[in-house]
Amino acid sequence: MKSLLRTLSYLKRHWLAALGAYVSLLASTAAGLIMPRLIESAIDQGIRERNLSLALWLALGMVALATGRALFTFLQGYLSEKASQGVAYDLRNALYAKLQSLSFSYYDRAQTGQLMTRATSDVDLVRMFTGMGFLQMLNAVVMLIGSLVALFAINWRLALVSMFIIPLAMVVFGIFATRARPMFIRVQQKLSALNTVLQENLAGVRVVKAFAREPYELERYARSNQELLTENLRVFTMMAFVIPTIFLIANWGTLSVTWYGGLQVIADQLTIGELVAFNTYLFMVMMPIGMLGMIAGMISQAAASAERVFEILDAESEVKEAPDAIPLPPIAGRVAFEHVTFRYFGSGETVLREVSFVAEPGQTVALLGATGSGKSTIINLIPRFYDVTSGRVTIDGYDVRDVTLESLRSQIGIVLQETTLFTGTIRENIAFGRPEATDEEIIAAAKAAEAHEFIMSFTDGYDTQVGERGVTLSGGQKQRIAIARALLMNPRILILDDSTSSVDFETEQRIQQALARLMKNRTSFVIAQRIATVLNADQILVLDKGRVVARGTHEELMETSPIYVEIYYSQLHGERELPAFAEEPALRCPKSCQVRRTGLDRTSPAE
Repeated sequence: MKSLLRTLSYLKRHWLAALGAYVSLLASTAAGLIMPRLIESAIDQGIRERNLSLALWLALGMVALATGRALFTFLQGYLSEKASQGVAYDLRNALYAKLQSLSFSYYDRAQTGQLMTRATSDVDLVRMFTGMGFLQMLNAVVMLIGSLVALFAINWRLALVSMFIIPLAMVVFGIFATRARPMFIRVQQKLSALNTVLQENLAGVRVVKAFAREPYELERYARSNQELLTENLRVFTMMAFVIPTIFLIANWGTLSVTWYGGLQVIADQLTIGELVAFNTYLFMVMMPIGMLGMIAGMISQAAASAERVFEILDAESEVKEAPDAIPLPPIAGRVAFEHVTFRYFGSGETVLREVSFVAEPGQTVALLGATGSGKSTIINLIPRFYDVTSGRVTIDGYDVRDVTLESLRSQIGIVLQETTLFTGTIRENIAFGRPEATDEEIIAAAKAAEAHEFIMSFTDGYDTQVGERGVTLSGGQKQRIAIARALLMNPRILILDDSTSSVDFETEQRIQQALARLMKNRTSFVIAQRIATVLNADQILVLDKGRVVARGTHEELMETSPIYVEIYYSQLHGERELPAFAEEPALRCPKSCQVRRTGLDRTSPAE
């Protein structure tokens, strides 16, 4: 219930609509409670006494009361829906803002399908509770109390006879609510699993078709769908049992009232009008009890969903902005790693071990090493996508943990290995980091990234729609747009994570020439699969199992680093032997640099 009560706090921003809905609820309920008394008077004082004028006025009064009740019921429904939709709007915005603020480590562990379910289905179930569910629960409570008061006011003996139905109904509801909540949690979990399968298949539909795995994926989806169906059937089987049970208990109450009340009418201890009014109030007692039964299921379902929503809203980001963080002033671009050790999620295997180096302003630093050596981790620590486990990363002497994230990342341009474009035009994607950029600036960035020519080959030029995730563009085209997007930021620090892996040799040469000009006076970090692309770097760091095992220029490393030499010859000379090292003892490559000893593959790029 804590989660549900917390959701009600979101009604504060919509208090006017919520208050109007509650007032309308009370007016509608009051009109409903008055109606049986008018019926009683119409029967006993109008029809029984043959006072047709009074019966007519009472009938008109009932019509007016019913009309007013209908009006207030409409206002209640409209205003409660307005308030609940406002709550859903706020929750979705809060969820999206939270997801935007969470660090990379959260997404390393979360599933996209799960997050989508919580932001859509779970929010909608919470909305239904804050609107219809909570209001109907209040309505049921008010009507139940009012009806009970009216029953005892008419005939307390008859009321006592009928009271046995209430504890029986409450026991049934208690059992239902206790068992239903874990069932609804499992339903939402199964729905999340189904959405995960769907999301993965939609994202990887080309891979599925390429490997002719449609039958397997259909079976996997059907299996997940069957699990969801089974859980839903379990829930609704219980609900289908509860509702008839409640009405059975209600019928027992009606039977007892009809029997005992009939005896009192015969004995002139109760009028016919009072018996009719009593039966009406008894129905009004059973109706909210039945409503509470349905609401109990809604509450259980909403409680399960609220817990899942607040799991995200309460998630702690491992990368937090310090309360006293200061804006990072315009930087020169000096980047220093000081005894940096890093492990993901604060535990497990160490990814980086005591890494220390300095990149001076304007230098180009290349990172080489086998898969898992820590190259991508290093570049992820500079814009503070992750926080170091120990040591520190500084830019111009500022610890990246001491400055605001926005001021830090706005001065860093990044082209990630996995290119991501957004639905929209090419112009919008290039200007993603600087929406206010002029067309001249966008075109200049595209030309620098060797993208202008192919963009203008499209009918709509820069207004060409790229499709979802850039599906209408080739890998090389997407990569060049991503490079243009980074260059438009005019960053002092440039990070290129294998940024030319998806282009052909000729295009790569053009991009490298453009980047060579643009890297001047910028501190650049380059991860490349092909060693030929980093031969002119000011500093090359060779990593092995999270450590920097060699550093220097290409010429220096060719003389001092067996691992670097092995990488170089494995790419440029394939499986050929290294005669120069065999002939010159001073430069002979020891066994430790052999491919099978370092874990590097001769026949594949350095990555």
